[in-house]
Amino acid sequence: MGLPAALLDGYASFRSGRYAAESERYHRLGEGSQKPKIMIIACCDSRAAPETIFDAGPGEMFVVRNVANLVPPYTPDGGHHATSAALEFAVMSIGVQHIVVMGHGRCGGIRAAVQDSLPLTHTDFIGSWMRAIKDVTRIVPRETGVNAETHERHIERASIEHSLANLRTFPWIRMKENKRELSLHGVWFDISLGELHAYQEDAAEWGAVTG
Repeated sequence: MGLPAALLDGYASFRSGRYAAESERYHRLGEGSQKPKIMIIACCDSRAAPETIFDAGPGEMFVVRNVANLVPPYTPDGGHHATSAALEFAVMSIGVQHIVVMGHGRCGGIRAAVQDSLPLTHTDFIGSWMRAIKDVTRIVPRETGVNAETHERHIERASIEHSLANLRTFPWIRMKENKRELSLHGVWFDISLGELHAYQEDAAEWGAVTG
């Protein structure tokens, strides 16, 4: 079987549209090296693509996506750590100046952890990956009178805060942040409303981004 028609149609549109309009930029990017200043750690969810939300062009953002936009703690144990490897490359090689952890509403991974769902397979990659969220759910109590959707939003945002703390377990991230060569940010995207909320660490508060 060949590629799905949707991909072929999309590629044809890209070639005749965006590539044709920005061909010189693509040539420069292809002949040189990438130097984005911003790294985004986002969820795999198809509804929350950072490049679309931030209207980014080619070469402008270094994006890593995983289930529930998690950052694991610094664990140099010789295992396979895709997100950690991407962080090391972005910080130490590319030299990004900002790392943004971007969560979103109605996250399936968060919902599975909150509802204590069974693992998807017997090998349980999801269960192992989502263990950190289980820890977060234990420290975010269900407030009286709060519905399930609101409680999940609290968990989604608490998970972002947890990932920001995990970022600071990486010695080279902590060092660059202390030198003010790197800044860390947390944002949460409401899919239905198209609204972005940012975490203000100094005040430990979330607020809508106006724009």
